[in-house]
Amino acid sequence: MTALEGTSRQRSITYAAPVHKVSRRARVILAIRAFLTVIVALIMLIPVFWMATTAFKSRADAVAVPPKVFFKPTLEGFVNLLAERSVLAQARRQEMQARRDELSWIQRIALDAGTEIIGVSQYVGRLRNSVIIAGGSTVLAVLLGLLSAYAFSRFNVPGSGDLLFFILSQRMLPAVVVTIPIFLMYRRLGLHDTHIGMILLYTVFNLSLSVWLLKGFIDEIPRQYEEAALVDGYTRLQAFRKVVLPNALTGIAATTVFCLIFAWNEYAFALMLTSDRARTPPPSIPAKLGRGGIEWAAIAAGSLGFLIPVVIVTFALRRYLLRGVTFGAIRQ
Repeated sequence: MTALEGTSRQRSITYAAPVHKVSRRARVILAIRAFLTVIVALIMLIPVFWMATTAFKSRADAVAVPPKVFFKPTLEGFVNLLAERSVLAQARRQEMQARRDELSWIQRIALDAGTEIIGVSQYVGRLRNSVIIAGGSTVLAVLLGLLSAYAFSRFNVPGSGDLLFFILSQRMLPAVVVTIPIFLMYRRLGLHDTHIGMILLYTVFNLSLSVWLLKGFIDEIPRQYEEAALVDGYTRLQAFRKVVLPNALTGIAATTVFCLIFAWNEYAFALMLTSDRARTPPPSIPAKLGRGGIEWAAIAAGSLGFLIPVVIVTFALRRYLLRGVTFGAIRQ
């Protein structure tokens, strides 16, 4: 080995060492951040964990003091949520105990709690109402918001700044302030306790959020994409469908999730403007009463069942929620 080769090798080692140290430091920082993120996520998930565990507790375990972390799981809360029950008299209870093997597993769980199933509860129907109302209002809000956002983004709309501020101001309006006027108007129009009435109401309240979110995403899509499509012979509608929509999927997904969560969890309007036919779970779950008190296990089971559809939709759209494309990268 010559002196020059030895010197070059020493220099390469000298220059490589700091790069190795920086890389190791970056990995340590990344590991610390990941650890802190996991800790914060676990802390934030404690209420969800407690709700999920309470759903599988018996009535006695749900109200135990101090709270029980370890317990024998049971489906009593789900049975109390999904079935209407009556308290068993002593003679009737002894009679059913004698033919326990003939009963279904649901009837046996109710029997162990000292009750008898007499019918189906309204929870399933009200959960179906939430699917119809939240789903319908979300589709309308995203569709109308997408068209409005495209118009504001691509065309010279007179007074667009004032119009956008007016649209945004609708989102700032507290829902409780207009509940009574809307209640009186809905009673007059025959929209009280109807699916179409709630869909229209949630669509109006979600539209401002939808327009603002989608306009921000469409603004980041270069106009040159559409201009190139128009030069190739596409119509404006075809360019919108084949160029803008694919690039705006992340914005549409995020807007869909936000609108769905608002319509799915809304409480004030659902309480005041519905009574039976269009009533959703949020106003009805807290009112779940049992024998001599509140059925905390049934409330937890209802909340868990109400949470699962939103989680499914969010996970289904998760790959669109993280933006993987950088807009504006076009060669001039």
